[in-house]
Amino acid sequence: MLRRLFNKPTVSAAGDQPAVEARGLRKAYHGGAVRVEALRSIDLRIERGELVAIIGPSGSGKTTLLNCLAGLEQDFEGDVVLAGHSLRALSDDRRARLRAAKTGFIFQAFNLLPTLSALENVEMPLLIAGQGGRAARRRAWSMLEAVGLTDRAHHRPAALSGGQQQRVAIARALVNSPAIVWADEPTGNLDSESAAEIMALIRQLNRENQQTFVIVTHSPDVASSARRLVQMRDGHIIRDEPLHALDTRPLEQNVVRG
Repeated sequence: MLRRLFNKPTVSAAGDQPAVEARGLRKAYHGGAVRVEALRSIDLRIERGELVAIIGPSGSGKTTLLNCLAGLEQDFEGDVVLAGHSLRALSDDRRARLRAAKTGFIFQAFNLLPTLSALENVEMPLLIAGQGGRAARRRAWSMLEAVGLTDRAHHRPAALSGGQQQRVAIARALVNSPAIVWADEPTGNLDSESAAEIMALIRQLNRENQQTFVIVTHSPDVASSARRLVQMRDGHIIRDEPLHALDTRPLEQNVVRG
């Protein structure tokens, strides 16, 4: 079982502050005379400790929604409240500090530094945050132990498989004990076996440490590992239900057809 390495947050009850909330969120992109509405009046509340998949075909707005919720997009209408802070009310610097303190990111492309070992990649966020070298090294080692990679700690990314690289990326995303973790197509570059292992790890982290995970994916198989599913099309949320309530066959057809 995964060791409990974090100060475990409390899952919110009714009336408690959510992990993140979108209120009347609208986002448009402009290309010359063309205006494309990526998000159209999105209202979404994600509670602490949830494991949510946002699914939809290309162009549905799912990645734009994640970027807005995570504070990576600035020019939007409506509001996003992240960890109790209105993103519209924050300066760029305060928004960046909020992301660093409260969130972690997992990407499809892993984004590991190729000249650093797995251990050095994981400890990098701690060093940037000003934590001492020895403490950062102990914490990074503990995180690699949590994802089952201490035997590869001193290998560089090029010497790791895709699944191993993504485990390093997950350890790096969690090393600062973030309250919420954003994952954009976290299994997109993996084979089916490695993808299943990564999703099993995410489920375990969510269950045992009660951290919030928001996963963007186009894959029904990945989405089936979540506990709640938000389905998007043309900038709208068309379905938002606990996963056990979903008929997965219509879901797969909707995603493929767009």
